Amino acid sequence: MTPSGAEPIIRVRNLVKRFEGRTVLAGINLDVLPGEIVVIMGGSGSGKSTLLRHMIGSLRPDEGTVALFGQDLASLDDEGLNKVRKKFGILFQSGALFQSMTVAENVALPLQEHTTLDQNIINIQVKIKLELVGLREHAEKYPAQISGGMKKRAGLARALALDPKILFYDEPSAGLDPVTSAGIDRLIIDLTKKLGVTSVVVTHEMDSAFAIADRMAMLDKGKMMVVADRAWFEELRGHDVGDLTAEQALVRQFIRGDAEGPITQRRAATNYEEDLLGAPDVPRMAPGPSIESTRIVK
Repeated sequence: MTPSGAEPIIRVRNLVKRFEGRTVLAGINLDVLPGEIVVIMGGSGSGKSTLLRHMIGSLRPDEGTVALFGQDLASLDDEGLNKVRKKFGILFQSGALFQSMTVAENVALPLQEHTTLDQNIINIQVKIKLELVGLREHAEKYPAQISGGMKKRAGLARALALDPKILFYDEPSAGLDPVTSAGIDRLIIDLTKKLGVTSVVVTHEMDSAFAIADRMAMLDKGKMMVVADRAWFEELRGHDVGDLTAEQALVRQFIRGDAEGPITQRRAATNYEEDLLGAPDVPRMAPGPSIESTRIVK
Protein backbone atom coordinates (compact mmCIF):
# COMPACT_ATOMS: atom_id res chain seq x y z
CA MET A 1 0.00 0.00 0.00
CA THR A 2 1.25 3.49 -0.80
CA PRO A 3 0.86 6.29 1.71
CA SER A 4 -1.94 8.69 0.87
CA GLY A 5 -0.69 12.06 -0.31
CA ALA A 6 2.96 10.98 -0.28
CA GLU A 7 5.47 12.92 -2.36
CA PRO A 8 6.79 10.93 -5.32
CA ILE A 9 10.20 9.37 -4.78
CA ILE A 10 10.58 9.34 -8.58
CA ARG A 11 9.08 12.08 -10.73
CA VAL A 12 9.28 12.06 -14.54
CA ARG A 13 8.00 15.15 -16.30
CA ASN A 14 7.60 15.73 -20.07
CA LEU A 15 10.54 13.45 -20.81
CA VAL A 16 11.70 13.50 -24.44
CA LYS A 17 14.60 11.50 -25.84
CA ARG A 18 15.78 11.35 -29.44
CA PHE A 19 18.40 9.21 -31.11
CA GLU A 20 19.67 10.37 -34.52
CA GLY A 21 16.54 12.45 -35.02
CA ARG A 22 14.15 9.63 -34.08
CA THR A 23 11.96 10.30 -31.05
CA VAL A 24 12.15 7.34 -28.68
CA LEU A 25 10.34 8.92 -25.71
CA ALA A 26 7.68 11.53 -26.44
CA GLY A 27 6.67 13.58 -23.41
CA ILE A 28 6.60 10.87 -20.72
CA ASN A 29 5.06 11.68 -17.33
CA LEU A 30 5.20 9.26 -14.39
CA ASP A 31 5.20 9.45 -10.60
CA VAL A 32 6.40 6.60 -8.39
CA LEU A 33 5.40 6.78 -4.73
CA PRO A 34 7.42 5.47 -1.76
CA GLY A 35 6.87 1.81 -0.94
CA GLU A 36 4.95 0.82 -4.06
CA ILE A 37 5.70 -1.59 -6.89
CA VAL A 38 5.28 0.03 -10.30
CA VAL A 39 5.48 -2.15 -13.39
CA ILE A 40 6.51 -0.47 -16.65
CA MET A 41 5.47 -2.55 -19.62
CA GLY A 42 5.26 -2.38 -23.38
CA GLY A 43 6.32 -4.23 -26.48
CA SER A 44 9.82 -4.35 -27.92
CA GLY A 45 10.86 -0.87 -28.99
CA SER A 46 8.21 0.85 -26.89
CA GLY A 47 10.81 2.82 -24.92
CA LYS A 48 10.59 1.12 -21.53
CA SER A 49 14.31 0.32 -21.29
CA THR A 50 15.18 3.86 -22.39
CA LEU A 51 12.92 5.21 -19.66
CA LEU A 52 14.66 2.98 -17.10
CA ARG A 53 18.07 4.23 -18.23
CA HIS A 54 16.92 7.80 -17.61
CA MET A 55 15.70 6.86 -14.14
CA ILE A 56 19.12 5.51 -13.17
CA GLY A 57 20.94 8.47 -14.68
CA SER A 58 22.75 6.68 -17.49
CA LEU A 59 20.94 8.83 -20.09
CA ARG A 60 20.10 12.53 -19.96
CA PRO A 61 16.85 13.91 -21.37
CA ASP A 62 16.72 16.03 -24.50
CA GLU A 63 13.71 17.71 -22.91
CA GLY A 64 11.93 17.38 -19.58
CA THR A 65 13.20 16.16 -16.21
CA VAL A 66 13.74 13.00 -14.22
CA ALA A 67 14.01 13.55 -10.46
CA LEU A 68 14.85 11.04 -7.72
CA PHE A 69 14.51 12.04 -4.06
CA GLY A 70 13.57 15.53 -5.24
CA GLN A 71 16.79 16.00 -7.23
CA ASP A 72 16.83 16.55 -10.99
CA LEU A 73 19.38 14.02 -12.21
CA ALA A 74 20.41 16.08 -15.24
CA SER A 75 21.42 18.98 -12.98
CA LEU A 76 23.84 16.90 -10.90
CA ASP A 77 27.57 16.62 -11.44
CA ASP A 78 29.30 13.22 -11.27
CA GLU A 79 29.75 13.42 -7.50
CA GLY A 80 26.12 14.34 -6.91
CA LEU A 81 24.91 11.62 -9.26
CA ASN A 82 27.03 9.02 -7.48
CA LYS A 83 25.49 10.02 -4.15
CA VAL A 84 22.01 9.47 -5.57
CA ARG A 85 23.05 6.15 -7.12
CA LYS A 86 24.06 4.84 -3.70
CA LYS A 87 20.41 5.15 -2.72
CA PHE A 88 19.16 2.69 -5.34
CA GLY A 89 20.01 -0.77 -6.55
CA ILE A 90 19.59 -2.41 -9.95
CA LEU A 91 18.88 -6.02 -10.88
CA PHE A 92 20.07 -6.37 -14.45
CA GLN A 93 18.42 -8.76 -16.87
CA SER A 94 21.35 -11.17 -16.87
CA GLY A 95 22.24 -10.77 -13.20
CA ALA A 96 25.53 -9.18 -14.37
CA LEU A 97 27.68 -11.10 -11.88
CA PHE A 98 31.47 -11.12 -12.12
CA GLN A 99 32.32 -14.65 -13.19
CA SER A 100 35.70 -14.70 -11.44
CA MET A 101 34.14 -13.87 -8.06
CA THR A 102 32.11 -16.06 -5.75
CA VAL A 103 28.52 -15.15 -4.99
CA ALA A 104 29.63 -13.70 -1.63
CA GLU A 105 32.41 -11.67 -3.25
CA ASN A 106 29.96 -10.24 -5.78
CA VAL A 107 27.64 -9.09 -3.01
CA ALA A 108 30.53 -7.69 -0.95
CA LEU A 109 31.90 -5.58 -3.80
CA PRO A 110 29.57 -2.52 -3.43
CA LEU A 111 30.29 -2.47 0.32
CA GLN A 112 34.03 -2.59 -0.29
CA GLU A 113 33.89 0.10 -2.98
CA HIS A 114 31.50 2.56 -1.36
CA THR A 115 31.88 2.19 2.42
CA THR A 116 34.63 2.17 5.03
CA LEU A 117 33.20 -0.81 6.90
CA ASP A 118 35.55 -3.35 8.44
CA GLN A 119 35.73 -6.60 6.44
CA ASN A 120 34.20 -8.55 9.33
CA ILE A 121 31.15 -6.26 9.23
CA ILE A 122 30.99 -6.61 5.45
CA ASN A 123 31.00 -10.40 5.80
CA ILE A 124 28.04 -10.20 8.19
CA GLN A 125 26.18 -7.87 5.83
CA VAL A 126 26.78 -10.26 2.93
CA LYS A 127 25.31 -13.15 4.89
CA ILE A 128 22.26 -11.08 5.78
CA LYS A 129 21.66 -10.11 2.14
CA LEU A 130 22.15 -13.66 0.90
CA GLU A 131 19.76 -14.95 3.56
CA LEU A 132 17.13 -12.47 2.33
CA VAL A 133 17.24 -14.05 -1.13
CA GLY A 134 17.72 -17.63 0.06
CA LEU A 135 21.32 -18.07 -1.08
CA ARG A 136 23.39 -18.08 2.12
CA GLU A 137 24.32 -21.75 1.64
CA HIS A 138 25.66 -20.98 -1.83
CA ALA A 139 27.89 -18.07 -0.85
CA GLU A 140 31.17 -19.72 -1.94
CA LYS A 141 29.95 -20.90 -5.34
CA TYR A 142 30.88 -19.18 -8.58
CA PRO A 143 28.22 -17.92 -11.04
CA ALA A 144 28.99 -20.79 -13.43
CA GLN A 145 28.04 -23.23 -10.67
CA ILE A 146 24.53 -21.91 -10.02
CA SER A 147 21.28 -21.83 -12.01
CA GLY A 148 19.81 -18.89 -13.89
CA GLY A 149 17.28 -18.22 -11.15
CA MET A 150 20.00 -18.30 -8.51
CA LYS A 151 22.06 -15.82 -10.53
CA LYS A 152 19.07 -13.45 -10.55
CA ARG A 153 18.75 -13.81 -6.77
CA ALA A 154 22.48 -13.26 -6.30
CA GLY A 155 22.24 -10.13 -8.43
CA LEU A 156 19.36 -8.99 -6.26
CA ALA A 157 21.40 -9.57 -3.09
CA ARG A 158 24.15 -7.39 -4.56
CA ALA A 159 21.57 -4.71 -5.45
CA LEU A 160 20.51 -4.76 -1.79
CA ALA A 161 24.06 -4.43 -0.45
CA LEU A 162 23.90 -0.69 0.32
CA ASP A 163 20.36 -0.82 1.75
CA PRO A 164 18.78 1.11 -1.14
CA LYS A 165 15.50 3.00 -0.96
CA ILE A 166 14.65 2.11 -4.59
CA LEU A 167 15.16 -1.13 -6.48
CA PHE A 168 15.08 -1.18 -10.28
CA TYR A 169 14.43 -4.49 -12.03
CA ASP A 170 15.17 -4.97 -15.73
CA GLU A 171 13.16 -7.95 -17.02
CA PRO A 172 13.61 -9.99 -13.81
CA SER A 173 11.74 -13.02 -15.20
CA ALA A 174 13.48 -13.13 -18.58
CA GLY A 175 14.82 -16.57 -19.45
CA LEU A 176 13.37 -18.30 -16.38
CA ASP A 177 10.97 -21.22 -16.20
CA PRO A 178 7.47 -20.47 -14.80
CA VAL A 179 8.17 -21.85 -11.32
CA THR A 180 11.45 -19.96 -10.94
CA SER A 181 9.80 -16.83 -12.34
CA ALA A 182 7.02 -17.11 -9.76
CA GLY A 183 9.70 -17.39 -7.07
CA ILE A 184 11.34 -14.16 -8.24
CA ASP A 185 7.93 -12.46 -8.23
CA ARG A 186 7.34 -13.55 -4.64
CA LEU A 187 10.80 -12.33 -3.68
CA ILE A 188 10.11 -8.88 -5.16
CA ILE A 189 6.88 -8.62 -3.16
CA ASP A 190 8.48 -9.87 0.07
CA LEU A 191 11.47 -7.53 -0.16
CA THR A 192 9.24 -4.55 -0.89
CA LYS A 193 7.14 -5.31 2.18
CA LYS A 194 9.94 -6.33 4.55
CA LEU A 195 12.41 -3.60 3.65
CA GLY A 196 9.98 -0.84 2.70
CA VAL A 197 11.76 -0.21 -0.59
CA THR A 198 10.17 1.22 -3.70
CA SER A 199 10.31 -1.13 -6.68
CA VAL A 200 10.24 -0.24 -10.38
CA VAL A 201 9.97 -3.30 -12.61
CA VAL A 202 10.41 -3.21 -16.38
CA THR A 203 8.85 -6.26 -18.00
CA HIS A 204 6.65 -7.56 -20.79
CA GLU A 205 5.84 -10.75 -18.87
CA MET A 206 2.17 -10.25 -18.04
CA ASP A 207 1.89 -13.09 -15.52
CA SER A 208 4.61 -11.45 -13.45
CA ALA A 209 3.21 -7.96 -13.94
CA PHE A 210 -0.23 -8.88 -12.63
CA ALA A 211 1.29 -10.84 -9.74
CA ILE A 212 3.44 -8.06 -8.31
CA ALA A 213 2.18 -4.63 -9.39
CA ASP A 214 0.47 -2.01 -7.26
CA ARG A 215 0.28 0.19 -10.33
CA MET A 216 1.09 -0.42 -13.98
CA ALA A 217 2.28 1.91 -16.74
CA MET A 218 2.12 0.98 -20.40
CA LEU A 219 4.29 2.52 -23.09
CA ASP A 220 3.62 2.26 -26.82
CA LYS A 221 5.91 3.70 -29.49
CA GLY A 222 7.49 6.08 -27.00
CA LYS A 223 4.24 7.41 -25.57
CA MET A 224 2.67 6.74 -22.20
CA MET A 225 -0.64 5.05 -22.98
CA VAL A 226 -1.98 4.70 -19.45
CA VAL A 227 -0.90 4.64 -15.80
CA ALA A 228 -3.40 2.99 -13.46
CA ASP A 229 -3.89 0.64 -10.54
CA ARG A 230 -3.56 -3.06 -11.26
CA ALA A 231 -7.33 -3.45 -10.73
CA TRP A 232 -8.00 -1.19 -13.73
CA PHE A 233 -5.89 -3.42 -15.97
CA GLU A 234 -7.49 -6.55 -14.55
CA GLU A 235 -10.94 -5.19 -15.39
CA LEU A 236 -9.79 -4.20 -18.88
CA ARG A 237 -8.32 -7.66 -19.48
CA GLY A 238 -11.73 -9.25 -19.00
CA HIS A 239 -13.69 -6.49 -20.76
CA ASP A 240 -15.43 -7.05 -24.09
CA VAL A 241 -13.58 -5.25 -26.86
CA GLY A 242 -16.73 -3.89 -28.50
CA ASP A 243 -17.17 -0.67 -26.52
CA LEU A 244 -13.54 0.24 -25.88
CA THR A 245 -11.66 3.22 -27.23
CA ALA A 246 -8.85 2.57 -29.70
CA GLU A 247 -6.22 3.07 -27.00
CA GLN A 248 -8.02 0.80 -24.53
CA ALA A 249 -8.33 -1.89 -27.21
CA LEU A 250 -4.59 -1.68 -27.87
CA VAL A 251 -3.76 -2.01 -24.17
CA ARG A 252 -6.22 -4.89 -23.85
CA GLN A 253 -4.60 -6.82 -26.68
CA PHE A 254 -1.16 -6.41 -25.15
CA ILE A 255 -2.05 -7.49 -21.62
CA ARG A 256 -4.07 -10.45 -22.93
CA GLY A 257 -1.49 -11.48 -25.50
CA ASP A 258 -4.15 -11.79 -28.20
CA ALA A 259 -2.95 -12.62 -31.71
CA GLU A 260 -5.48 -10.25 -33.29
CA GLY A 261 -6.13 -6.62 -32.45
CA PRO A 262 -4.93 -3.04 -33.01
CA ILE A 263 -1.24 -3.89 -32.57
CA THR A 264 -1.22 -6.57 -35.26
CA GLN A 265 -3.46 -4.47 -37.50
CA ARG A 266 -1.00 -1.61 -37.23
CA ARG A 267 1.90 -3.84 -38.17
CA ALA A 268 -0.03 -5.05 -41.21
CA ALA A 269 -1.04 -1.54 -42.27
CA THR A 270 1.86 -1.15 -44.72
CA ASN A 271 1.18 -2.62 -48.14
CA TYR A 272 3.57 -5.56 -48.20
CA GLU A 273 2.87 -6.58 -51.77
CA GLU A 274 3.55 -3.15 -53.24
CA ASP A 275 6.66 -2.73 -51.11
CA LEU A 276 7.92 -6.16 -52.15
CA LEU A 277 7.38 -5.52 -55.86
CA GLY A 278 8.78 -2.00 -55.69
CA ALA A 279 5.76 -0.03 -56.90
CA PRO A 280 6.95 3.44 -58.01
CA ASP A 281 4.60 5.32 -55.67
CA VAL A 282 5.67 3.37 -52.59
CA PRO A 283 8.85 4.48 -50.75
CA ARG A 284 11.49 1.77 -50.97
CA MET A 285 13.06 0.56 -47.74
CA ALA A 286 16.74 1.16 -47.28
CA PRO A 287 18.83 -2.01 -46.90
CA GLY A 288 19.36 -3.04 -43.34
CA PRO A 289 18.21 -5.38 -40.59
CA SER A 290 14.54 -5.57 -39.69
CA ILE A 291 13.45 -3.84 -36.52
CA GLU A 292 10.37 -6.04 -36.21
CA SER A 293 10.40 -9.54 -34.79
CA THR A 294 9.84 -12.26 -37.40
CA ARG A 295 8.27 -14.58 -34.84
CA ILE A 296 4.54 -15.09 -35.30
CA VAL A 297 3.86 -16.97 -32.10
CA LYS A 298 5.74 -16.75 -28.86
